[in-house]
Amino acid sequence: MSRRRLILPGGVLLGGALLGGVARASSQVLTGESPFKRELREFARKAGMDDSAKEILGPFADLAHRMGSAFYGALLPNSHSSLHWPFLILTVMIAAALFVLRKGRGAKGADGRERSGTLLEYLLPRSIYAHPSARVDIALYLIDRTLMPIWGIAFLAALAPVTERSTIGAMQWIFGSSPGLAPTIGWKLLYGAVTLLLVDMFFFFYHLMMHRTRMGWAIHKVHHSAEVLTPLTRSREHFLEAPIEAAFTTVGLSLSGGIFAYLFNGGITEITVMNLGIFFFAYTLNGNFRHYHVSLRYPRWLEYWLQSPGMHHTHHSILPKHWDSNLGLVTSIWDRLFGTLYIAERDEETPWGLAPRDQAECRTLSQNLWAPFREMHAMLGGKTAGEAAVRTQISK
Repeated sequence: MSRRRLILPGGVLLGGALLGGVARASSQVLTGESPFKRELREFARKAGMDDSAKEILGPFADLAHRMGSAFYGALLPNSHSSLHWPFLILTVMIAAALFVLRKGRGAKGADGRERSGTLLEYLLPRSIYAHPSARVDIALYLIDRTLMPIWGIAFLAALAPVTERSTIGAMQWIFGSSPGLAPTIGWKLLYGAVTLLLVDMFFFFYHLMMHRTRMGWAIHKVHHSAEVLTPLTRSREHFLEAPIEAAFTTVGLSLSGGIFAYLFNGGITEITVMNLGIFFFAYTLNGNFRHYHVSLRYPRWLEYWLQSPGMHHTHHSILPKHWDSNLGLVTSIWDRLFGTLYIAERDEETPWGLAPRDQAECRTLSQNLWAPFREMHAMLGGKTAGEAAVRTQISK
């Protein structure tokens, strides 16, 4: 078999035996040097403060820099985030257009029922954004942003290259040397579409696991403890869940990267808009509406194929008929196959949150941070999962 040198879409150079490649990747990732310190040194160098850049930073200074980066990122998220200012502005503009077209209909209150009001009340209702649940969203978002670099190093910098190398090695073993196809626009579009579909598939099975296993639900219930939906609710998750989701998503991304790197001998990239693949960009345009009180729905026939943001409102509902529904990220294909698809009526009530007892235990930040550990302790003690018991009582 020919050992051709392949350059991955992410710029990872592949050559030689797989084991050697993994060893080199490990030595590059596990350097023992904080990336935050490197960023700080680079900033100082560009500012002409070379002497300061050589200063030794202790662990507490490093931690302070991490927290500072998180707060800065909360105000100015990067363009990879749906919370980036252009996307937030676009979200408000679309919501304002919906207010006019629907004549004030389509916005939901804290009880999950449609409510009417002025344009300002439609876009930024006090009952939503002054709610205690919204304040917990902010705190959990900042924690998520603080820990995000860790998951980026652990998965995107470690798991992704290994997965891509393994995929390329398997395809070389099965099909031989790379055909070295020419990366036309059509192929680039296909690469973006396949990547999105693979991520969607892995996300569905991750989401299904979090809902259908006791351990998964103990962690994921923190996200579902949101009693109101705001764009920040997307990051309302326990710090134990972030690495699980990151691992599933990374495998989907790198599996696609490996397949297309083999086909094009590494010379393939996505068509991007604002540093996002074109299909991810299209998803991000309405991504904020998944956790926004204004319902954005697609035509009913289209929702059998694509997940509209309004379908995620149903996913967060406490009503028994809505439990564990609409688990997909982009498509409705997997929900249809596994019987979890639910297409609600246009003005259907969707009260958000958890069953009463669990909701009472997951209202404050400290309660949400400790809730999964309480559940795990109960599991080890052989106790019945509280949520399952409460759900049974409600359904009766």
